Amino acid sequence: MIFLFRRRLIKRLDVDLIRKAIIEAEMRTSGEIRVSIAHYFWGRVRPAAERTFRHLRMDRTRLRNGVLFFIVPARRRFVVLGDEGLHARVGQEFWDGLAAVLSSHFRKGEFTDGLVEAVRRAGLKLAAHFPYDPASDANELPDEIDIRKS
Repeated sequence: MIFLFRRRLIKRLDVDLIRKAIIEAEMRTSGEIRVSIAHYFWGRVRPAAERTFRHLRMDRTRLRNGVLFFIVPARRRFVVLGDEGLHARVGQEFWDGLAAVLSSHFRKGEFTDGLVEAVRRAGLKLAAHFPYDPASDANELPDEIDIRKS
């Protein structure tokens, strides 16, 4: 039953649209944005998100400016994590705002719209603090949605 909810969510996500939003956001910034969908697991969600952040090597970007949207459909939970370089510039209020955007959309079953909107907002904030520089910027991390198997 839990696995079915996750599968239904993934089927309801427009992965291509979310990936396109990530690519468009990253075209304006040196920052990196990832989305990870996790399976059901026991334990707290925040530590799992932090492990995924490290596993995806988001803590190794040159300017420490990665953003992770970690979604656990079976638990109806998510975590938004930003690396220290960005967090130092935007503060907790920004993360709370992104969480509110996701919560609002997710409650209505608008999973793709919520992720696209949150990615867009994260990209704008990243661009304001870490603008794209064609001479030095490289896409440090993949833009695909990460689907955790375990």
